[in-house]
Formats: sequence, C-alpha cells, structure tokens
Amino acid sequence: MTRHVLVLGGARSGKTAFAEQLAIRSGATPAYLATAEALDAEMRDRVASHKATRAVHFATIEEPLALSEALLKAAAKHDVILVDCLTLWITNLLVANGDVAKAVSELGATLMQIDAAKVILVSNEVGLGIVPDNAMARTFRDLTGAAHQRLAEICDDVYFVVAGLPMTLKGEAPAQAESRIHVA
Repeated sequence: MTRHVLVLGGARSGKTAFAEQLAIRSGATPAYLATAEALDAEMRDRVASHKATRAVHFATIEEPLALSEALLKAAAKHDVILVDCLTLWITNLLVANGDVAKAVSELGATLMQIDAAKVILVSNEVGLGIVPDNAMARTFRDLTGAAHQRLAEICDDVYFVVAGLPMTLKGEAPAQAESRIHVA
C-alpha cells in the first residue's frame, strides 16, 4: 500500500525542501505538480527559478485549479507526485469562485483511489497567527484549516516543518535528509 504524505509548515520553513527530499528518495520518476500561477514579474522569476532548481529531479506539471484530475493523470505515469502547494491551490479556487470544500472532498476521494503512486502534499499552516481582520482572509484560514484536517485523516504520514526541521505528527519518522536541492 502506498503511503500518502502531508507536509505542513509556515512560509519559508523548509517544508518544500523536506518534501522534495522525500519525493527524491521515494521513487524513480517523481513528478512536481505545481499549483502556482505566475501573475506578475516577481512571481514569474520565482517560478522560473524553482523550475530550474528541480528540473534535474522532477517532471513538472502545472495545474492551478483541477488538482484531482491532474493527480489522476500524473499517477498513471509517475510513482511519486509532489503537490506544491495546497494553499496556493485554495487561493486559486477562491479567486475563481470555486467551491473549495467540494474540491477538497474530491481531492480526498482521489487520494483514496491512488494506490500505485505516492502523493506528497505541501501546504502552509496558516492557523497559528492572529485572527485575520477581514472576511476573505478568515474564510481562507478556515477553509485551509478544514482542508488540512481532512487530508491529515487520509494521509499515512503527516509532518510539520519548523526552521527546516521536520516533526512527525502522524506515521513514520523520515530518514535523515542527505542534502537540500531547494534553495530559492
């Protein structure tokens, strides 16, 4: 049985670098399913840098909205799929007036269907700060927290990364990372 993984952490916590190491050590043909949309020059530069950094290790798939569909397609070709990141995906859905709760439910059902590939989900933990001062931000925080809870139930391993150090919340403790590939 394949073990799906949820990696949570704050911005710039090292969660993506940790997830990348898990993916690289887990399979021969990892895919990187990126949810970001490059809507301005800074983000285009950031995306280009990330692509260049991971090109040696990953096949890149870009999908900002139809995550479940993209996962099913990727699982047919790859034994490991790293999804980075769920918070950007949720943001994209909110901006597109999508039904986030329905999309998360579909994602959960998709994960339970995928048994031939390992899926590693990366997401920002957004519930550790103060209560946001506006309705949109509170909705985002609430939907993201609910998504994390639902996906943590489904995933076999759940990690929380702080200052580059992973803490095991559920499942097996990871083997020590050999080196980091994610710099930007």
